[in-house]
Amino acid sequence: MTTNYADIIAAHPSIATSSLLSAKRRATDLQDLVASPSVDLVVIGGGVTGAGVALDAASRGLRTVLIERRDLGFGTSRWSSKLVHGGLRYLASGAVGIAYESAVERDALICRIAPHLVRPLPQVVPLLPGVKAADTALTRVGFLAGDALRIAARTPAATLHRSRRIGAAEVAALAPTVQRDGLRGGLLNWDGQLNDDARLVVDIARTAASLGATVLTHATASEVTGTSLRVTDELTGESFELAAKAVVNATGVWAAEVDSAISLRPSRGTHLVMSQESFGGLRAGLTVAVPGHFGRYVFALPQPDGRVYVGLTDEETSGEIPDVPQAEESEIDFLLDTINLALGTPLTRDDVIDTFSGLRPLLDSGAGETSDVSRKHAVLTRGDGLVTVVGGKLTTYRRMAEDAVDAALTVSGQTAAPCRTRDLPLVGAPSGKNPTAALTRVAAPDRLVAKYGTEAPAVVALAEADPSLAEPVADGTEITGAELVFGVLAEGAVDAADLLERRTRLSLTSLVAEAARPVAERVLG
Repeated sequence: MTTNYADIIAAHPSIATSSLLSAKRRATDLQDLVASPSVDLVVIGGGVTGAGVALDAASRGLRTVLIERRDLGFGTSRWSSKLVHGGLRYLASGAVGIAYESAVERDALICRIAPHLVRPLPQVVPLLPGVKAADTALTRVGFLAGDALRIAARTPAATLHRSRRIGAAEVAALAPTVQRDGLRGGLLNWDGQLNDDARLVVDIARTAASLGATVLTHATASEVTGTSLRVTDELTGESFELAAKAVVNATGVWAAEVDSAISLRPSRGTHLVMSQESFGGLRAGLTVAVPGHFGRYVFALPQPDGRVYVGLTDEETSGEIPDVPQAEESEIDFLLDTINLALGTPLTRDDVIDTFSGLRPLLDSGAGETSDVSRKHAVLTRGDGLVTVVGGKLTTYRRMAEDAVDAALTVSGQTAAPCRTRDLPLVGAPSGKNPTAALTRVAAPDRLVAKYGTEAPAVVALAEADPSLAEPVADGTEITGAELVFGVLAEGAVDAADLLERRTRLSLTSLVAEAARPVAERVLG
């Protein structure tokens, strides 16, 4: 008898069947739209902001459609530092409002919206001979201001501890490869870290779907106005007209392709992918100041998969926007040179397993360097009513979405319920006052709980029903066939790239991804 994986997922008590994204649902949704091609709001772009707009609109009771020409989290959203920032960097430039907004949104994510995906991360600044007393004092003041932001955002100290100065032994325990000669201790601060930014996007989109939103990936929007567009199914080539009372352009660095009046200054941020072995078991984010650039740092960030990401650059780019940005040699050198300032034994190119780069959709303000361009988001309304949202940060996606939907309601004259996404848990997030404790009671391995939250037992159930799905899909990874099956039947993956690049992130280590590709193709078949 053939195992029906879809039935196993749908029948599991941890799953809300209305949230499931699959090929079958996609086909049904397309048929329904063709039969009734008029909705309240269409959002173009399936990154974190677009998914957030779809969730905000659907949660207010609007008939909502999300159109994404490739896949959820395809663009900038999956290339972040995987940090949920509290806004410290913005304090350094005097942007107190943005810093406070970031702290508030961090609190919502880590305490209510996605506690299964966001965890506290200690970050240490080693005090080495090259760090002057004045710089130490400024950094300490900045961390104290960060503590004040945490308190203002009402994030419990038990969730994010207060900053403090630590001794050299504790610095070495957190960052074993740090330079020991002249080490005077360090400054310790706490922030939020995402287990997986692409998974955050998927969970937001699935939550929107659970509230009635239509989520169409691999579909292109063209001929876009403030009240209409043409939708083309990239899988079949068929197209149809879709009418909407409001249209929101949330395509990030591609926003100008939808609205030519938008002027952006994309900035490339590059990370290096390294092994934990190169850092001796890094237990905190290692923070190193960029010489000559006040308020700029390079971080070495430990990941749950045994990798360390070293970033981040800020390089202005021009010309055609690539689907997958590539790191330049100079960026790799810059990151290695900067992080090596704090290490006893310098890292080399041989330690670099891979790289990844993303483009920030910064609104052109005429500022000097892109590092000086404001990270505050902007919501712009065209004469025909088209609403575009650009700028901002991953941490503040929810606020960006709220502002975009508010603008769309205003321009279209629609009425809807108030925004409620600040306290709306995503799929997989436990509800209640102590979500962390609730996650410890989920009957599944910790590795799966960190990815799927309360839905992790459904992935376990797939492996129990078919033991072949319990095996890792390739050497060098713990990811199993059950996770790929879940990606297809619950999370809307359409092709092997969706699975390898965004549902599992295997592509961050290209050799492992290629070894897993045959398994992904068999699952899709």
